[in-house]
Amino acid sequence: MIGKPNLILDIAGVIATNFSPIFWKDLSSKFNASYDDLIKFRKDIREELWTGKIEEQEFWDRLLKKFPTIDIAYARSKLLTTIKPLPTLEQIPIWSKSAKIHLLSNHRIEWVKHIIDPVQDYIRSITISGDVGFCKPQLDIYIRVNSILDNKKNVLFVDDQEKNLIVARNLGWTTLLADKEGKWIKEVTQRLFSY
Repeated sequence: MIGKPNLILDIAGVIATNFSPIFWKDLSSKFNASYDDLIKFRKDIREELWTGKIEEQEFWDRLLKKFPTIDIAYARSKLLTTIKPLPTLEQIPIWSKSAKIHLLSNHRIEWVKHIIDPVQDYIRSITISGDVGFCKPQLDIYIRVNSILDNKKNVLFVDDQEKNLIVARNLGWTTLLADKEGKWIKEVTQRLFSY
């Protein structure tokens, strides 16, 4: 008997909103900080933050050091309220009846826990770059997920960035680019219920 297919979902841009650039624009206007400088800061710290080389607190400490006018309590709160669930989140319990759901994301668990918690019982595994030390599109993070799949021949991976789909295809996963309009949701549903 063939087991359920594996459905691997990214978080930001797939089941939750991306906090950038909305977050950075808000900080720029509220605290009179250069938007370009904030984006440069984001780019400079991105890999260390997403791979867990620095803790969340160090991110905030560095932000404050670079931009002393920013109220970090406000920034923290703003970041969390900017990361909101997308309609896909409601599909996870339904999809879990026909597929094993896994999450694979470049993120910090502290920033997406409020999104994941309501659907935690329907998810088989959660791989977050900040916890595992690698981020997409590094091969290591895909291999980590692949190692826990029990039906490697039947994998569908959804991400909102084409560059993150290439490595997945090389592993033999079927991939689907999440469009901003959400048309991909219907396609996933059709695929899952056609197995």
